[in-house]
Amino acid sequence: MRVWIDLTNSPHVLVMRPIVELLRADGHDVRVTARDFAQTLGLLERFDIEHEVVGRHRGGRIAAKAVGLASRSAALTRWAARKKFDLALGHGSNDITVAAAILRIPCSTTFDYEWAKVQHTVNCRLAQGVVVPDVIPRERLYPYGARGKIHGYAGLKEEYYLHDFEPDPAILDELGLDRAQPISVIRTPPAVSLYHRFENDLFAGVLERVRGTQAVVLPRTPEQREELTKAGGFLIPERAIDAQSLIAYADVVVSAGGTMNREAVALGTPVFTTFEGRPGAVDDRLIAEGRMRRLADPAEIPLEKRDASAAAARIRRDPRILWNLLAAPLSR
Repeated sequence: MRVWIDLTNSPHVLVMRPIVELLRADGHDVRVTARDFAQTLGLLERFDIEHEVVGRHRGGRIAAKAVGLASRSAALTRWAARKKFDLALGHGSNDITVAAAILRIPCSTTFDYEWAKVQHTVNCRLAQGVVVPDVIPRERLYPYGARGKIHGYAGLKEEYYLHDFEPDPAILDELGLDRAQPISVIRTPPAVSLYHRFENDLFAGVLERVRGTQAVVLPRTPEQREELTKAGGFLIPERAIDAQSLIAYADVVVSAGGTMNREAVALGTPVFTTFEGRPGAVDDRLIAEGRMRRLADPAEIPLEKRDASAAAARIRRDPRILWNLLAAPLSR
């Protein structure tokens, strides 16, 4: 079987890595395309995933996103036209669903935040399979055109792609961190996302709270990196790093996004969210269960060593379960 996977953002590499490895181990021909954005290419290189770069991010404005969708979807269509793929997969990639629809390739999309309306209206309407956490009420996805296509999975996507993960202490030496002192990991807001268009004053307070401590700040864009470097007082990695190991050894994680928060939950590290957009069902459940906290005041962030022995036991889930759901269009 020939499977095409498209990756447009850093977290997508993490989600799809075990799927790529599983399929290739089973003897399938897997081709990966990737967009040059954030740490996507760096992570592909770090995980040694063979790929072809097609296109780049065009910016966060709606008009720029529309141009980017049209131009990259056209480029992907040309790239895939004669490759005779049996199935196309993406983690919220509009580009591959458009290209697959044009080429009449069965396609599945997956995501775990249900309120990115513009993105999901394209993906859900064009894809034949929509794979999401089962905690998301299905009726929330019906307006996007997902009725009759939804396949739910238990737990967090991070519990699937971290199933084989064990933290590597080398990350501490790589970043020059003193493991005897508190370590915080900070992820900047996804400022280019349509559902997060405003200034996050709370996050500015977070940066002031951790400035001058062992705070590793992970920017999403070159502009964020430049601003943080000018501000000073933070450790900012120069390239894609083993962020999962860093999170596992951290004493606290604070993130305005979603994936890193849920990685911290999956690895048992205390985590605060500063996300100010409309909360999704996954985060609502984690907060209700006390597995993640919503940050109201930067002073709540503990700058002390945590008791690692008190962490809840990790949940590891078989990624083949996700693959079986993603492959559902082949049985239609």
